[in-house]
Amino acid sequence: MEEPRIAAKVPKMVTLEPGTYYWCACGKSNNQPFCDGSHKGTSFVPLVFNVEEKKDFWLCQCKQSKNKPYCDGTHREL
Repeated sequence: MEEPRIAAKVPKMVTLEPGTYYWCACGKSNNQPFCDGSHKGTSFVPLVFNVEEKKDFWLCQCKQSKNKPYCDGTHREL
């Protein structure tokens, strides 16, 4: 099984409007933490998540969180 690339060892704070988002699961996107299609040709697929109201989120960039796409602090153990 392929392991995701660690895009960064810190989360990214983003303010998201209501809508559907695609979180990069492979770590290869040039638009972290969002998918840009760089996973094509791998076993990875983006994680789709919905936002109901405008809010700040800390999104995982180490790709190791147990609560994807949200940061759970796992990056501190890498």
